[in-house]
Amino acid sequence: MVLSRFWLGIFISSIIFVLIGMINSNNYSIDFVLNGKKTDPILIGEVYLDKTPFFIRDSIQKAPEKTMVVNRNTKDPDTTYCFKNKTVQVYSGVQKSDGLLPTCKNTLIDIIIPLVAYLAFFCGIMQLLIDSGASEKLAKKLSPVFMVVFPSLPKNHESISYMTLNFAANFLGLDSAATPFGLKAMQSLQELNPEKDRASDAQIMFMCLHAAGLTLIPTSIIGYRAAANASNPADVMLPCILTSLIGTIAAFLIVGIRQRINFKSAALVAGLMVLISGIIGLLFYINSLDLISKNYFTGNLSAIMLLGIIGLTLIFSLVKEKEFRLKNTTVFDSFVSGAQNGLKTGVIIFPYVLGMLAAISLFRNSGLFEIISNGITSLFSVMGVASDITSSLPVALLRPFSSGGSRGFMIDAMNNFGPDSFTARLSCIFQCSAETTFYVIAVYFGAINVKNTRYTLGTMLLVDLVCVITAIFVASWFF
Repeated sequence: MVLSRFWLGIFISSIIFVLIGMINSNNYSIDFVLNGKKTDPILIGEVYLDKTPFFIRDSIQKAPEKTMVVNRNTKDPDTTYCFKNKTVQVYSGVQKSDGLLPTCKNTLIDIIIPLVAYLAFFCGIMQLLIDSGASEKLAKKLSPVFMVVFPSLPKNHESISYMTLNFAANFLGLDSAATPFGLKAMQSLQELNPEKDRASDAQIMFMCLHAAGLTLIPTSIIGYRAAANASNPADVMLPCILTSLIGTIAAFLIVGIRQRINFKSAALVAGLMVLISGIIGLLFYINSLDLISKNYFTGNLSAIMLLGIIGLTLIFSLVKEKEFRLKNTTVFDSFVSGAQNGLKTGVIIFPYVLGMLAAISLFRNSGLFEIISNGITSLFSVMGVASDITSSLPVALLRPFSSGGSRGFMIDAMNNFGPDSFTARLSCIFQCSAETTFYVIAVYFGAINVKNTRYTLGTMLLVDLVCVITAIFVASWFF
C-alpha cells in the first residue's frame, strides 16, 4: 500500500509540476519529458533568424552545421543556437534522464533483456544445485545461524542456500549473479508464506539485509575512480566496507527488534564473529599490498569466486550424476529447466520494473527532484554542514531511486571537484553502501506477486539513512 501511494504520488506530482511550468512559461516545451533522451540539450526557446543578436546571426550562418554554442561562464550550462526550418532554436542545459517513452523502450532493451539472460543462466546453475543435492548440504551447514535470523524457516530449507549465494554475490560486487540468487530465494520463501499477497517476516528480513548492500570489493567504484585518474582508486574500499557493514547490522537490529529475534543466540554470535574476522583478515591482507597488487587482487577476486561457484557446481553435478538419473533427467536438461524458469521470472517482473523506472524518469525530468534536492542541500548548509558534504548529497538522495542517476552524480562530482576530493570520495561511498531501494522492491516482490510489503519500504529507507549518516562520519574519519 505504501509503495503504491508513493508511486502514485511521484507520477501525479510530477505531471502537475510539468503543467504548471508550461503555464508559467518556465518550460518552452514539455516534449522532452516524453521523448527526450538523457544528456540531450533542452529546448528553451525559438526565434526568427533576424531577431537574434548580430554576432549570433553572423556566426550561425557561417557555421558548417548552422549551429553555434555560447558559454560565457564555465559554471553555467552551454547555450546552443541551431538554425533549421527557417527558425533558430535555442537550447540550454541537458536532460537529466531519458523521457517517459525512451525509458519504456530502454527498460526492455537495456535492463530486462540482459536481466533475463542473467536470470536464465544463473537459474540454470541453481537448478543444478537443487537436483545434485548441493543446496541441501549447504543449507544444513548454515542452518544454525539462519534459523536465528529467520526463525520462521524450517530447518535446512533450500532458501538458506539461495540467500547465502545472494549475500556472497553482493559481498563480492557481482550484481549480475546476485539478482538471480535473490529472486530464487524470494520464490523459495514465498512457498512458506501463508498469505501469498503479503510479505512474510523472513522476506522482509532478507530484503532489509539486502538494502545495506554489504560489499567487500566495490569493483565498479574502483573502476570509475581509476578512469578518473584517482591517485589511489582503491582508497575508498575500506570506508565502503565499514559503512555497508554498519548498515547491515543496523538493518538486522531494526527488523530483529520488530520481529523479536533472539540476539543472544550462540550460533548468531559465532556467525557474526566469523564474518567480521574474515573481513578484517582480508582487509589486513589487502592493505599490505602495493597499489598494483591491490588493484590486481581486488579486480580478479570477484571473477575467480564467480567462476569457482560455477565450476564447483558443475563438478559436483558430474560427481552426483546418479542423482539426476533418479529424477529422470540429465545435468544439461536440469540446467535448461532452470533457465526456462529464469526466463519466466524475467517476463513477470518486467511490468513492475517498467512502472517504477517510468515514474522515476518523470520525477527527474519534471525538475521536482532537483528542487527537493536543492532544498535539502540548502537546509543542511544553513545548519552548518560543510559544503564538501552538501555537494555530495545528490548522490545519496538519488541512490534509492536510480543507480544510474546516482552514478551520474558521482562521476560529475569526480569531474568537478577532482577524484581525490572529499566530495568525490564521499559520493563514491554513498554509491557503494546503499541499494536502489525502489527498484529492488519492485523486482523482488514483483517476481512473487506480493502486493502488501508491510514495513519493508520504511525500514529499507531507514537503513539507507543510516548508511548516509555513517558514510559521512567514516569519510570524515578517513579523509
